[in-house]
Amino acid sequence: MYIVFYVIVLIVGLFVLLALIAPKKIQVNRSIVINKPLPEVFQYLKHIKNQDDWSPWKKKDPNMKQEFIGNDGNIGFIVKWEGNKDVGLGEQEITNIVENESVVSRLRFFKPWKSESDALLKVEDVGNGNTKVTWGFSGINKIPANIFMMFYNVDKHVGKDFEEGLTSLKKILED
Repeated sequence: MYIVFYVIVLIVGLFVLLALIAPKKIQVNRSIVINKPLPEVFQYLKHIKNQDDWSPWKKKDPNMKQEFIGNDGNIGFIVKWEGNKDVGLGEQEITNIVENESVVSRLRFFKPWKSESDALLKVEDVGNGNTKVTWGFSGINKIPANIFMMFYNVDKHVGKDFEEGLTSLKKILED
């Protein structure tokens, strides 16, 4: 009987310890330089519907259902999606736009798991008509998700998708 009690206490203690030391914040971003002037790149990026042309997630489910609410390229615009297991169910809302600088959106995922994070598209003039585009997201890992993140390399997994998307974006804008 005491052995079962000690095993339970050990498991609970291990869970609490892992919850305390596991990362609470997550941030992933990637960048690419595009051979186009910054205003032209920004005007394309601020329209969320354009992501259908370069986002790796649209490629993972070309048949995903989408609903658009509001005026694309403006604060408050929302795209809702429902797709296969690779893209799930969620929505993206533009929350801030700094003209020729950045577009910030709130990502809300409902399936396969619930989470919220902030997405960022940032542009920077790097000279000679070239624009550096940074695409990323950041969020807070709540318990017990933060424990799972100790064993799952989000930067590697999502970073790969960001790199693929940015490569597609570069091809679209430079062609």
